[in-house]
Amino acid sequence: MNATLVLPELDANSFWHDESGFVDMYDVPHFIKTLKYDVRIVMSVPKITAHGKSKKLRAYKIEPPRDAPVTWYRTTALEKLRKYGAIYLTPFSHRLAEEIDDPELQRLRCRVNYHALQFKPNIMKTSSDIVNKLRSEGHFMSIHLRFELDMLAYAGCIDIFTPKEQEILLKYREENFANKTLVYKKRRLIGKCPLTPEEVGLIIRAMGFDNTTRIYLASGKLFGGERFMKPFKAMFPRLENNSMIGSGKLEEDNRGLARSAVDYMVCLLSDIFMPTYDGPSNFANNLMGHRLYYGFRTTITPNRKALAPIFMDMEEGRASGYEERIRQVMFNTHFGAPHKRIHPESFYTNSWPECFCQMKAGNQADRCPPDNVNDVLESQFQNKEDVEAEATNQTDSTSSMETGV
Repeated sequence: MNATLVLPELDANSFWHDESGFVDMYDVPHFIKTLKYDVRIVMSVPKITAHGKSKKLRAYKIEPPRDAPVTWYRTTALEKLRKYGAIYLTPFSHRLAEEIDDPELQRLRCRVNYHALQFKPNIMKTSSDIVNKLRSEGHFMSIHLRFELDMLAYAGCIDIFTPKEQEILLKYREENFANKTLVYKKRRLIGKCPLTPEEVGLIIRAMGFDNTTRIYLASGKLFGGERFMKPFKAMFPRLENNSMIGSGKLEEDNRGLARSAVDYMVCLLSDIFMPTYDGPSNFANNLMGHRLYYGFRTTITPNRKALAPIFMDMEEGRASGYEERIRQVMFNTHFGAPHKRIHPESFYTNSWPECFCQMKAGNQADRCPPDNVNDVLESQFQNKEDVEAEATNQTDSTSSMETGV
């Protein structure tokens, strides 16, 4: 679109009830510097001067269609931008198609996600301190346990809860999601139900991890409370979270986003990461992609659909041979290794091969950049600015001559 980007806003109130802005969470100078060769970024919508008065340019609000193709932005959005001078795109989650037939645009996504978006120094420091504490006693595993009110209500998997808990889940679903009739067994069989804490424990125990395994738990407030965590803790007592080993500053910071950011970084740096629900979870999907991008770090991704019959048999008292059945399912996964992306796998989960350069590539665009790539880009950037400055000077000179006439 050849447009200037105004620093993004965060939709933190709808779920997190957190007023933190982009500048509170991310290292803004780093963000702007990292992307300076790709797009011009400003802190706010600029002011315009008309009839001797200065006022802020008002952005025209547009709601992009879900998974919009690039052509929508180059036509519909660009037309509005030219007409109004500024546009405000909201909401923006999943508003650009994942599969784009332009490798450079896909690489730009990776530059944004894995290079430009860096948390503020205090968040990075807290995360690093926690990782160092955990690693001082050896390797550790991180688990993103998605067993919270919103996700359980969204999934519609409520049969395992008490009547009172079911009432709460149904009420939340009615108030926040589309009205659909969801049958527990059907949802379970197609892999749409989040794993329970006990099921997570059974999986990693079946894979050979014992009760000395150190686990960092990234999660919000678990629905159902201690009743669901008790079996997991019995199997894996060496359990930690950011409240148990975080710094005093984190304890004082009740912002949900800050705690989630710390969880993200600890999971990113852990020796093994395991998401328990990667459906609409941006947290889990981005982490899997981030870990794959930074050296194919080990990730255990449970196939909930394949595991469902095993756990349903166990619910009905048929538990014979369950560990071997779980092992057969789990050892048939990628564990974070490079593999071709197949629909419906997300680009954010697996950016292979677009975001990975090749040492010996037939296509020049796929080759790894030279060691002095930053110097090359800076030279190109400076030349572009010199050309634009020269063009501006010529325009000003012409305007002055016309005024004189």
